Amino acid sequence: MKNSLLCTMKNVSLSLLLLFFAFCSFAQKGADKDAWMLQPIVKLDDYNPILEPDERSQFFCPVRKRTVQWEEKNVLNPAAVVKDGWVWLLYRAEDATNPDRSTSRIGLAKSRDGLQFRKTPIPVLAPDIDTLNALEWEGGCEDPRVVKRDDTTFVMTYTAYDGKTARLCVASSRDLVVWKKHGLAFGDAKYRDIWSKSGAIVCAQAGSDIVAKKIKGKYVMYWGDTDIFMATSDDLISWKPTTDKKGNLVAALKPRPGFFDSKLVEPGPFALSRKEGILLLYNSANDASTGDKSLPNMAYAVGQALFSETKPEKLIARANRHFLHPERDFEKTGQVNNVCFLEGMVWHNGRWLLYYGTADSMIGVAECKE
Repeated sequence: MKNSLLCTMKNVSLSLLLLFFAFCSFAQKGADKDAWMLQPIVKLDDYNPILEPDERSQFFCPVRKRTVQWEEKNVLNPAAVVKDGWVWLLYRAEDATNPDRSTSRIGLAKSRDGLQFRKTPIPVLAPDIDTLNALEWEGGCEDPRVVKRDDTTFVMTYTAYDGKTARLCVASSRDLVVWKKHGLAFGDAKYRDIWSKSGAIVCAQAGSDIVAKKIKGKYVMYWGDTDIFMATSDDLISWKPTTDKKGNLVAALKPRPGFFDSKLVEPGPFALSRKEGILLLYNSANDASTGDKSLPNMAYAVGQALFSETKPEKLIARANRHFLHPERDFEKTGQVNNVCFLEGMVWHNGRWLLYYGTADSMIGVAECKE
């Protein structure tokens, strides 16, 4: 009887031990399923907004042939890079010269800590009397993304806007100050007049540098502002949109009914190659009737998606919750209400700093300590 009881107790103990290990394994799997995400992401309210419009900034516009207050109306949607230990923001600024239509230009600001910035007094990329004037005037140069090429050249994708059509363009620089415009990203004539924006190039992290990375011999870019499409390039300058056998654009990410990204999706900063795959932070708009009932209609929030490293068009995972959405007054009210729009990200002092436009009027920063 004693031996039988002892045996029973051993069996119970073994069963409990097995259940414990099974629970631990299940819990670990549950924890690991979101390990690919950047989290937690915290807005740095002690510093926000970090950039605001400034009516004192003046610039002689070669197209208008007069001095304008080039960032009087709004500052928004910045790219960000680390160079020489400084964090540099390349941000979109709007004037108020034409009451019917603002002109956007790209400004430059720098910071030692990534939080307190000093602006350069004049824009570094703007409409000019050049070969791109017909595409950039008078809407301007908008929404930059900047990555580093392995030869220390920086490459910018930006939107040229003529007041009717947005077209994705490319520029390059060695110092972030002087930029050479290369023209349309998509050279094929059939894409010249299609609406195209938001070029997020796949990159790899090398310390504080974010360097464009080839996949199967090609650079890869996510782009678009309703669905997210793809394109490839040999040199980061000339791009070819990815299409199916019928010649239709291939959508890598689409809006989802029932979620915060139910109206549209649009790439954020560069796409980051990591051990889990390619991480794409993306901006999205909510459709109040079919989407997230907790967000206002057309509220812009930021999501995360993961794509295959070997098949960049293949979606592996997608977060069901946004990680940035309009909460503060300056995010809720502005030129366009209820907007958090992420475009810039850097690795600086052991953390990710994320820079986003707020209500299309100012710029905020958040951090993620991995």
